[in-house]
Amino acid sequence: MSTAQASPRPAARTIGDHLRDWRQRRRLSQMDLALEAEISTRHLSFVETGRAAPSREMVLRLAEVLEMPLRDRNLMLVAAGFAPVFPERSLDDPAVAVARAAVELVLRGHEPYPAVALDRHWAIVAHNRAIAPFLEGCAPELLGGPINMVRLSLHPQGIAPRIVNLGEVRGHVLARLKRQVELTGDPVLAALLEEVSAYPLPFAAPHPRKGHEADELFIPVRLQSSVGLLTLISATTVFGTPVDVTLAELAIETFLPADAETAERLRAMAG
Repeated sequence: MSTAQASPRPAARTIGDHLRDWRQRRRLSQMDLALEAEISTRHLSFVETGRAAPSREMVLRLAEVLEMPLRDRNLMLVAAGFAPVFPERSLDDPAVAVARAAVELVLRGHEPYPAVALDRHWAIVAHNRAIAPFLEGCAPELLGGPINMVRLSLHPQGIAPRIVNLGEVRGHVLARLKRQVELTGDPVLAALLEEVSAYPLPFAAPHPRKGHEADELFIPVRLQSSVGLLTLISATTVFGTPVDVTLAELAIETFLPADAETAERLRAMAG
């Protein structure tokens, strides 16, 4: 009688693994990073190969130079044998009540214009009442549970069929998401990028004009709604100096009318 052998567990990632990955992601040589962190190239090489163990202060200094997200700084600290430094608390936690109130204040204060608060994977964690134009006619399955803003925007049963300039908007969103994947290496974002890139276009959307993919502020969204055409521009707000993982990953996406007609129509919808 044969017995099945359990598959070996993958080896835990070392501090050197984390450090090397992030250094390469930032396109830095060992010498570049060593100079920025004010340590010797030899010592940095030893840390990456496991021949030397960094101090807690050195791990944090290297993470700061590499501009790592707080979540990944915690992971690198743990890999080096230290406790995480940055807490991760739910927005419902009383400890972040002030931050939650600030988010709600911004969302309400932006009415009658739409605004949403997004987590690191583009899930909507809060929104104001003016979000209604985005939800018109969307498939119920896209609105159940946490709503993913990227999926909702580009899915052929979501907002996409009502976006007049879908080619430009789609190119902009995919380029932005791709940059996030390159900067963070987040597997959930990578899977989201692969998913939405494969969505069929609901109509023959023209390709974006050259150079617009890099513009993150002024590509308007021209959206058909029950009150007529809405032309919106978006801006992103983040917390300036967060020391909490959840707050560091939170972004508020606000939409402003690009013309007087849109402003009037949004006010009419709010009324």
